[in-house]
Amino acid sequence: MFKADSKRYEKMIYRRLGTSGLKLPVMSFGMWMNFGRDNDYEVCKKMIHEAFNHGITHFDLANNYGPPPGYAEEVMGKILKEGLMDYRDELIISTKAGYYMWEGPYGDLGSRKYLMASIDQSLKRLGLPYVDIFYHHRFDYDTDLRETMLALRDIVLQGKALYIGLSNYNSEQLKRAHLILSELNVPYVITQPSYSMLNRWLEKDQLLKTQYDLGGGTICFSALQQGLLTNKYIDDIPKDSRAKNPNSFWLKEKDITPELRDKLKKLNEVAKKRGQSIAQLALAWAIRDEKMTSTLISTSKLSQLHENLKTLENLTFSQQELDEIENIIT
Repeated sequence: MFKADSKRYEKMIYRRLGTSGLKLPVMSFGMWMNFGRDNDYEVCKKMIHEAFNHGITHFDLANNYGPPPGYAEEVMGKILKEGLMDYRDELIISTKAGYYMWEGPYGDLGSRKYLMASIDQSLKRLGLPYVDIFYHHRFDYDTDLRETMLALRDIVLQGKALYIGLSNYNSEQLKRAHLILSELNVPYVITQPSYSMLNRWLEKDQLLKTQYDLGGGTICFSALQQGLLTNKYIDDIPKDSRAKNPNSFWLKEKDITPELRDKLKKLNEVAKKRGQSIAQLALAWAIRDEKMTSTLISTSKLSQLHENLKTLENLTFSQQELDEIENIIT
């Protein structure tokens, strides 16, 4: 049986989610890409255990994570059953619904029918009576926003989630949703956008400020831009990399351009002066503003997890470093 490291809380930094009573580690563990049927279960379990042993208390899922969809929740359910459940009250488990899950008109987007069915399916796969955070995964332009928010409220009232989140919403959409959620007294605490050195849309959108003003926190995903922001692609494309995988949906070989390599080489020089890898630099940069409560890391190997965790050794930037990075990535 799993026995957690007694010093796990000495190894992590925690930030509060807005004005709520909930805190998250500055690094949370996401199960988006590396917990599918083709992944080694024992490796998956070791990564979850090791993450928790280093103070990562937040594990992030969605109904469609796998592949196939639903499989990541099944894996987490098995890991919980095999010993991690003993620490359930120390864990923040989040899941989402909003993307395609099953055939027919009721297995996608933001209808009440889809969300109510999805939470029940997710809880069954996880083997849990509730999740800590349940997200609507993306804004639905076709369904009345009030219907979606009412469904989220009722999921909380039924005891199936403690808090509500909104993922892939922009500032204007967050404001509209928050008006309804506030009226309904829903414990909305978090938004989850994409953000990295190569994907800075939320700065122009002022999403961090919007969310802060609404009293919530923010957790970003893809801070390493699907592995682009690592030392992996500086000189060549490794045969075992995601870019070489013909089944990779988000990252293709054509994405590794000469311009990208030039940026990576320059970022590597900044990183080396800080005693970091490019990945560690990119993760630290993503959470440099304390309004960014946490960033999601997702690894396929224990060595990657350990490298990411070493980021915590140097999270502070000088203005000169920030200016140098800005000149490289703009």
